Amino acid sequence: MHRIINKFYWLVVFVLIIACHNKPTDQTEMEEAKNINFEMKVEKVGEWEGKGVFKYDLDNGFMQVQMTNFGGIISRILVPDKDGNLENIVLALDSIPQYFTGNGPYLGAAVGRYANRIGGASFDLDGVTYEITKNLGENHLHGGRKGFGVQVWDAESYDTDQSIGVKMYYLSKDGEEGYPGNLDTWLYMELTADNELKVRFESTTDQKTVVNLTNHSYFNLGGITRDVRDHEIQIFAQSYTETDDQLIPTGNLLNVENTPLDFQTPKNLGDQMELNGGGYDHNFVTKKENSSDLIGIAKVKHPETGRVMEVFSTAPGVQFYTANGMRDFKGADGKVYQPFWAFCLEPQTWPDSPNKPSFPTASLAPGEKYVHEIVYRFEVKEQAKN
Repeated sequence: MHRIINKFYWLVVFVLIIACHNKPTDQTEMEEAKNINFEMKVEKVGEWEGKGVFKYDLDNGFMQVQMTNFGGIISRILVPDKDGNLENIVLALDSIPQYFTGNGPYLGAAVGRYANRIGGASFDLDGVTYEITKNLGENHLHGGRKGFGVQVWDAESYDTDQSIGVKMYYLSKDGEEGYPGNLDTWLYMELTADNELKVRFESTTDQKTVVNLTNHSYFNLGGITRDVRDHEIQIFAQSYTETDDQLIPTGNLLNVENTPLDFQTPKNLGDQMELNGGGYDHNFVTKKENSSDLIGIAKVKHPETGRVMEVFSTAPGVQFYTANGMRDFKGADGKVYQPFWAFCLEPQTWPDSPNKPSFPTASLAPGEKYVHEIVYRFEVKEQAKN
């Protein structure tokens, strides 16, 4: 069923170098064209449940991204600081095989079939009630006990004039974690000449179901040397979904203005956390209804290193999470991750949408296609001098 054959399954290491040109010269501004040398290294690093697991290292000459077909995980993002020092800016494990059984926090994973929470671990579709896995008390989180982030995806690499990437495929079978329908999902992850990491999910089904997919990377633009209180955060949202004490939406939307959740203008995260009495785990409303429009939803700066990340998405919401539950977690390079050592910006459909008729729908019917595109754009800026 539309399976992708990975032409690298029998290779240990394959290096692909592609030369391409930057964008054409703008009509109103002359700029020097430059060559971009892309490099991709592919290495088989193990097997899981009888399938080959590969590591993909992508390099565009400015930044590097490492990913794997296990869980569709982004396992490294290396970006230079204002002095040219290249550092990893996402929480990680030392090796890909460690993710097989040690990724409880969903580090860098593709999460689904439904990202975030579904209250009561059940929902109705066309008069039929579906009971899905309870893996967060009485509720459902991130697709259940064995969601998309712990599956081996079929994969193959690809390139365009302005990017290199990996195309992955996973079939979520009817009844998996309680969800109806066979869901075919394609995941495209690519690094561009414009220093963008693009993530795109596409899904089709043979039976009406619900779907909500995202990437769950934990970012620390400071190079993961301490917590993220010194980051400057801006989220382009005027409201958020109110929740109960189990973080299940009540159905109400609340205005962020003049509250600790007001990130409409850039705010120091530490100052906002002090006002909030702790960290964040909130869904911000970036659209009131579903659309295919790719819009800017957040911008994050780290003044000390000069790193800047912008986030774009076609989804109607974004979950802002400050790793509140991270405690004494042994990560890569001998580091032990603690609360607030990273933040997640998870673009997605609003939590518990299957049980909230007033929320943008998460349902997908045969003949329809679910598409969710996410773009992370990186740059480095010198701090303005007084």
